[in-house]
Amino acid sequence: MKKILFLLALLLALFPLSASAIESNPFSVLAGDVLQITVWKEDGLDREALVLPNGDITFPLIGTLKVQGLTPAEIQYLVKKSLEKFIPDAFVTVQVKAALGHTVSVLGQVAKPGEIILSHRMTALQALSQAGGLTPYADESEIIVIRHGKNKDSSLPVSYDKLSSGNNLSGDVVLEPGDVLVVPTETLF
Repeated sequence: MKKILFLLALLLALFPLSASAIESNPFSVLAGDVLQITVWKEDGLDREALVLPNGDITFPLIGTLKVQGLTPAEIQYLVKKSLEKFIPDAFVTVQVKAALGHTVSVLGQVAKPGEIILSHRMTALQALSQAGGLTPYADESEIIVIRHGKNKDSSLPVSYDKLSSGNNLSGDVVLEPGDVLVVPTETLF
């Protein structure tokens, strides 16, 4: 195991992370995520770090770092640079141990309403399936995804009746962290 870590450290020293390598990883850290930060040969610095609601983590020797919106590779680079004055040539790895900040909420007429962790690319139809499907009282034609944007909120329709029949598959909304999937109750009149 030590040989593998040494080889990884050597590779990173010879071929440091480029901007294109950092940009190729679209996953960005959000509040609520749990990171595993490891500094090779520094057992006292190996720890889990919870990304706080303000987007910060705390780490020994460094203090507070703003990490929300950064990729794990960018955080790895930031921790390495911040540790340089204490540990020159530190070999740092950052892994997302739990993506608990990457959730969507499913509300209304589904069998199991609640939060779903986005562990992979997920569409509205997949989230409805994970929530146990629709109840008999669900209004299939009025399902929406509420998306909170930086400047404005939006409402995206989900045509469940068309999707479930195999028509208009392009209308299946790809969910983003923070989305709220709402399944209203069908009106009787």
